[in-house]
Amino acid sequence: MKMRKTEVFGVLTLALVLSVAAACSSPARTARTTPKPAAKTPQKTEPAKPAPAGTAKPAAQPAELPVLAKEDINGEAQSSAEKNGETDKEAAALLEEGFAACQEAQAAIDRGDVDEALAKLDEAYAVIPRLKLPPESALVQEKNDLRILVAQRIQRAYATSQKMGLSRPAAASINNAVPLVDNQWVKKEIDSFQGPEKAWFVDAYKRSGLYRDMILAEVRKAGLPDQIAWLPMIESWFRVRALSRARALGMWQFISSTGYRYGLKRDKYVDERMDPEKATRAAIEHLTALHDMFGDWLTALAAYNCGEAYVQKVIRAQRIDYLDNFWDLFNNLPWETARYVPRFIASLRIISDPAKYGFDLPAPEPALTYETVRVSTPVKLAGLAQSLSLDPLVLTILNPELRFDSTPNYAYDLRVPAGYGERCLACVATLPQYVPPDVVTDRYRVMRGDTLGGIARKFRTSVDAIVRINDLRSRTLIREGQVLRIPVSGLPANPAPPAGVKAGDTVTYVVKAGDTLSSLSRMFSTTVEKIRAANNLTSDELAVGQKLTIQVGRS
Repeated sequence: MKMRKTEVFGVLTLALVLSVAAACSSPARTARTTPKPAAKTPQKTEPAKPAPAGTAKPAAQPAELPVLAKEDINGEAQSSAEKNGETDKEAAALLEEGFAACQEAQAAIDRGDVDEALAKLDEAYAVIPRLKLPPESALVQEKNDLRILVAQRIQRAYATSQKMGLSRPAAASINNAVPLVDNQWVKKEIDSFQGPEKAWFVDAYKRSGLYRDMILAEVRKAGLPDQIAWLPMIESWFRVRALSRARALGMWQFISSTGYRYGLKRDKYVDERMDPEKATRAAIEHLTALHDMFGDWLTALAAYNCGEAYVQKVIRAQRIDYLDNFWDLFNNLPWETARYVPRFIASLRIISDPAKYGFDLPAPEPALTYETVRVSTPVKLAGLAQSLSLDPLVLTILNPELRFDSTPNYAYDLRVPAGYGERCLACVATLPQYVPPDVVTDRYRVMRGDTLGGIARKFRTSVDAIVRINDLRSRTLIREGQVLRIPVSGLPANPAPPAGVKAGDTVTYVVKAGDTLSSLSRMFSTTVEKIRAANNLTSDELAVGQKLTIQVGRS
């Protein structure tokens, strides 16, 4: 039997994506946890995998960015690469370069320029062999995400060139309901929701009303089961700025690289992982791809939590590798992932029959309503709200993706309460422009004999500040070669410029290991902005051996 050309193309492209995903030996995403329940609940170290007996305990919980409308909201979301003190700066810069090329490729695909798209994808793929990362590196998962993203973009580019869409299962094939099994693991999670996590469950159910109509509409549009609209209950308690220990952010808990894969923009002003609508569409696309890969919802949900590569690794490691049902894999999955699916099933059971489980669920909050206005001036939301005689929280709740609670310095569709559009535009023109902070930390590589106390004294800061900003688990243990982020306020005195250099000179400087734009600006008595402008830099990342033109200022 002969296959049509389109069928051959579909088989080859599907095989490409599956083979690339299978090649990733470590998870594309770290297992995540849901936000912390009541502070009074003691946190307990969890075993490596579920135990068959014992009283249910609340899940391990993440730290969280400011809670909207209830807690302080002035936190700043940072990427996993920025927060991990051991991240290699050069590798992180290469990854950013690769993801940026993929974004440019997608833009070319959107306008039908396949040749340009493939050229950009060649650039992105060329980054991968340059990333020499040890297996324990925190950037391994980002490298795997880049590899998968390149494969997906190649698939889309060739689909566009042939003026045909890739085949995907009909809506009915992915609309099968999530099976609500009843076993000891689900019972343990129900017990936890009935006990120490009950107040958080009830609050989250009430908060879900803000977003559930929107989520349900998107889920139905994609042909997924309605139950998927409740997944943020265990992901984030429906908090749009929830931040996990693994640096997964937003209501749908994306790490930065997976956000890139599904089109979520992240820059100085905006992180779309915190945008409920954009993140919902990205999550649905991700879940659909996982269901296409694994064929059932429970395994797809497990892969959403710990990464498709990890689940494939578990499947391949089994003695009988066709036993790939979720419950066949259960005991070999990470503890958080093994709990994740039973937690979701438990939440669905409670929501479907709250009285049976001793819940009196409140009426959900009303859905958010708003209109959008296009603004191009960076202004603080608090100042704009004051000019409009609004509660300062209103604009923040409507625009949670704004990292500094300010509009960007480029065209942006700002959400405002219905009826406030014209007044908002008039007020923006009268407000001062906001400039967000640029560099808040510098980097220091630990040398033999260093201690946190000694480093703190050297940089005129405190051990507590270094521990906090680097998420260190110990106040005493650091290792040689580890990279620490140091608060700018604690930087040592300006380093001396090279001999013979005086104010007003223009010098060519060769970047050395450990140099940063902030340290060079201090060395040459200038500013980061001037160095960037003189060298047409688009980021703060520098490469060893890079040549910079710097005009020396007056000390």
